[in-house]
Amino acid sequence: MFTGIIQATARVQKNDKQKDGGSRLSTAKPLGWRVKKGESIAVNGVCLTTVSVGSAGSALAFVYMPETALRSTIESLKVGEIVNLEQAMQLGDRLNGHMVQGHVDTVGTISALKKDGNSYALKITPREVGVLRWIVEKGSVAVDGISLTVVMVAKRWFMVKIIPHTWQETNLYTKKAGDRVNIEADILAKYIEKLYANKK
Repeated sequence: MFTGIIQATARVQKNDKQKDGGSRLSTAKPLGWRVKKGESIAVNGVCLTTVSVGSAGSALAFVYMPETALRSTIESLKVGEIVNLEQAMQLGDRLNGHMVQGHVDTVGTISALKKDGNSYALKITPREVGVLRWIVEKGSVAVDGISLTVVMVAKRWFMVKIIPHTWQETNLYTKKAGDRVNIEADILAKYIEKLYANKK
């Protein structure tokens, strides 16, 4: 479980297919991070298991399945690209964002990006439009693992606004219109929908 508050960014070092059909992703290890093999880390909002850990400043390595590649942008990450990283939350931590599982629902395309006062407005069009039923105005959504507040929802897109701190401390400052991002809707909306459907 994560909070959507990005703790560090890092550059991709490798992203290769393996002989067993899976893939292996390596990123730089943030300075000062204590990570053990087997720990869960969200990489651009995708919950991945750490399979090897280097010393300070060296690599973190993860493997991912074809299903993960289909659901997210993880397979398209290129060497040198900047990704968002968050370690799993601990009991007793402040929940500054919202409950994020790291289970990406779909990929979205940034259809518009513009500066709006001291913030940035991102209009995002999901690949699977059905995900919009779980996204509500003033609710929460995770975009590339970042917990964001939704400011508008339409039939085929939604909009979020980014404060300067989030813009600078995540990989969002590298994004432009046409880029793809991972989208995870609020898990509470999914549970409510399922409970309501079962009562019919």
